[in-house]
Amino acid sequence: MFVQVIKGKVRDKAEVRAQLDRWVRDLAPRSVGWLGTTAGVADDGTFVALARFESEAAADKNSSLPEQGEWWEAMAATLEGDPVFHDSTTCETDLAGDPGQAAFVQVMQGTTEDPERLFSLLTGDSEGLAAHRPDILGRLVCLHAGGDWTMAIWFTSEAAAREGEQKDLPPEVSERMAELRALSGEPSYVDLTDPWMDGPA
Repeated sequence: MFVQVIKGKVRDKAEVRAQLDRWVRDLAPRSVGWLGTTAGVADDGTFVALARFESEAAADKNSSLPEQGEWWEAMAATLEGDPVFHDSTTCETDLAGDPGQAAFVQVMQGTTEDPERLFSLLTGDSEGLAAHRPDILGRLVCLHAGGDWTMAIWFTSEAAAREGEQKDLPPEVSERMAELRALSGEPSYVDLTDPWMDGPA
């Protein structure tokens, strides 16, 4: 799997949504290897999108289509300044439910000097996490060049996510979280209270 993460500031949330809808309607049927997209705009105007493809080669073929370039010009016009792109071929999904039913998505990003260990910590113990946090429908973890990383978590609702945050963590989970903080520090957060999930028809 290949994932491209796009992050930027929006001028108008409705315009961004309209452009994404246009892509799904007009370009998705002709896209190459597209698996789905999770996107949204946070309360502070931060836009983030995680587009998933079967492979990097499939994503490159899709990007080379003339209509893709035309669409991106219109999409970029809805953003303030240049967005930041992060690509990943080292990515893993962990699904405990249907992410398409999520009413809240949290996207975290950070940097580490030990990406392999961090990836192992973020993707490990899925069964234990599912038992402790039934509000989590799934996770997507991506490593990028230079030690950067992104993780998206799909929740049943924001209220359930906030309630889950208050739970006491099992000892083994606390240990993993402590090691994660030591490896990467405090990540940045983008909370999508109105997430947009699109996929192939």
